[in-house]
Amino acid sequence: MKAMQSDLLLIAAPTKAGENFMKQIRLAGFPYVALTNNKMEKRKLEGQGVKKIIQVDTSLPGSPHIPDYPIGSIILFEESLTLCCRYIQICRSWTSGPMYVITQSVNPRLIYKGLGADYVIYSKNGDVKFLLSSLLQTNKLGSV
Repeated sequence: MKAMQSDLLLIAAPTKAGENFMKQIRLAGFPYVALTNNKMEKRKLEGQGVKKIIQVDTSLPGSPHIPDYPIGSIILFEESLTLCCRYIQICRSWTSGPMYVITQSVNPRLIYKGLGADYVIYSKNGDVKFLLSSLLQTNKLGSV
């Protein structure tokens, strides 16, 4: 399914690599919304200039929160196995677009795929700049 121009990239970036990627996305002018599960991280994101933030309660079962924004692709930077699994469970129903998990561990690949991640990318340093061009092509935002 092709994402419409109004679809936003959803990024959970609790790691340094995730923060750097979000910075690159912002510099590229790519429309996105950040995902967090706590007030402290939300304040940190606001301090970094993030305009759109979705805060979810990961302790609740199911996915009670439905975003106010149309979501296209999802990129989750793994900070912990448990949190990443909850984010996948909560966010999978928000889009039919691709969901990427960026991990520094090779072990949880099948767990993440089983929960609904389309791509699990192993990266020692978390640098996934190469995704920028893929996202721009997928969402046809390069011409915006």
